[in-house]
Amino acid sequence: MSDNLQELVERARKAQAVVEFWTQEQVDEMVAAVGWQVYKKENAEACAKLAVEETRMGIYEHKVLKHQKKTLGTLRDLHGVKSVGVIEEDPQKGLIKIAKPVGVVGALTPVTNASSTICCNGLSILKGRNAVIFAPHPSAKKTAALTVSFMRTGLRQVGAPEDLVQVLQEPSIETTGQLMKMVDLIVATGGAAMVKAAYSSGTPAYGVGAGNSVTVVDETADIADAAKKIFLSKTFDNATSCSTENSAVIYEGIFDAMVAELQKHGGYLCSAEDKAKLKATMWPDGEHLNKNIVGQPAKKIADMAGLNTPQNTTFLMVLGEAIGPADPFSGEKLSPVITLWKYREFDEAIRYVQDLTAYSGKGHSCGIHSFNEDHILELGMKARVSRMMVRQPQCYANSGDYVNGMPFSLTLGCGTWGGNIVSENITWKHFINTTWIAKPIEPVIPDEKVIFGKVWEKYGK
Repeated sequence: MSDNLQELVERARKAQAVVEFWTQEQVDEMVAAVGWQVYKKENAEACAKLAVEETRMGIYEHKVLKHQKKTLGTLRDLHGVKSVGVIEEDPQKGLIKIAKPVGVVGALTPVTNASSTICCNGLSILKGRNAVIFAPHPSAKKTAALTVSFMRTGLRQVGAPEDLVQVLQEPSIETTGQLMKMVDLIVATGGAAMVKAAYSSGTPAYGVGAGNSVTVVDETADIADAAKKIFLSKTFDNATSCSTENSAVIYEGIFDAMVAELQKHGGYLCSAEDKAKLKATMWPDGEHLNKNIVGQPAKKIADMAGLNTPQNTTFLMVLGEAIGPADPFSGEKLSPVITLWKYREFDEAIRYVQDLTAYSGKGHSCGIHSFNEDHILELGMKARVSRMMVRQPQCYANSGDYVNGMPFSLTLGCGTWGGNIVSENITWKHFINTTWIAKPIEPVIPDEKVIFGKVWEKYGK
């Protein structure tokens, strides 16, 4: 049964018109009710179970944790936030800002985060009094439908129109492409082709770039702590997150000790022969990542490649040789496989981050395990990324965590580096229009001497 897009959009517009002038109290009750329905344990478990069965990716327990944590974190960020009426006043400038809905949002969601992306984006979209139609990856359509059914239960509970949240039952490239032309705004979370299609649709769009997170481990790092955090991030949900560490750039003086710590957590260091076998399995045509290894356990991937690894292997490590197509291990792998690089001077570490992210993952993220504030700031100044995590597991931290101040979101803008319009985590504020009211004030006339004084002194008038 194909989707009647015209009917879906009309129902969405009708539903959105009902809540367009709702009060903040009504909106907040709606968001909380919807949030509870997708957060509560039995529903989160049902979504996670179906996601693993349907997509055949990831780890059930991790998907439950991700689903609940990202939902609750999003609700925390939305709690008490004004998204209706006057949201900002500046008496000195005579400005008043009023929040208004954008209308109907088309939300494209990935197979890797089949339910949690729907929760995060859906709650933020509802906070702005919008309607949303989700266009899931075809391999995650059942999970999307289940998640949306829970959200609609929450809407019904508070007397809000259920059609504020809808989903394509039979998503396809063609159907999603048509939907994108019919809505008021697009948020596209997924692969490069999807994001490019969103930007080419003629409809305003938020897209995200590919991930290829690189983390630096310098000589001041707590090696045991850094290894544990890299392990936790690299193995979480079998590395389906675009934020998981794909490379670790390690100071040469601690390289062997760091590898030994990683091995304590089940990391297996591949020999040159192992790496060649693994490469042939992961990129069978020499260019495209084998979809059959995405989100799979390390031991399964190792067995597919014919590697003789211990039963307790949790992730695979390879030594980096070159950056670019000559060594695809320098790019995003969407699997529990990490590439290790060795550096001597910190300038070299920075170049590794710059070059690795330039090849794959432009503008996305990097991290550093260090207690050297100069190193932390220098990397932050020179890395062309939109987010940099300090002494944290990347896949936990990039999208918001309770131990940092990042906004909770599973849609991570990568700036112009990644071909995106924003370089921040997509949240509720990206799903509102703003009317500026400007009242007359006393003239604020610039002083030419203040503006041009130094230029006049140096170059003359």
